[in-house]
Amino acid sequence: MRRMMMDGGQPDDSELDMPKLSEREKLADLEARQRRMVEEVTQARSALRDRYAATVKDIGVEALTEREFRDLLTLAIRVGGAASLGALKALATPKPA
Repeated sequence: MRRMMMDGGQPDDSELDMPKLSEREKLADLEARQRRMVEEVTQARSALRDRYAATVKDIGVEALTEREFRDLLTLAIRVGGAASLGALKALATPKPA
C-alpha cells in the first residue's frame, strides 16, 4: 500500500487510522491469541518438567519405590517447597543428647 505523505515527510493522519474490526473479527483475533498463549504455556511447562526430570537422573531414587517417590513429590508440592524442606531437614538433623 502506498502512503500519502504530507509536507515534511510525515504520513497523513488519515493514513494512520486503522479500520475498526467487527465484534466477530475481534473475537476471532482474541481466540487466536488465546490459543497461542495456551500453546506457549504448555511448551514452557513441558520444558520446565523436562529440566526437573533431568535432575532426577543424578539422584539415587532407586532407593524408593515408585509409589514412595510419587507420594513424596506429590506431598512436597502440595505443602510447598519451603515447608517440605524444613520438615525433612528437621528429621535429618540429629537431636542433641
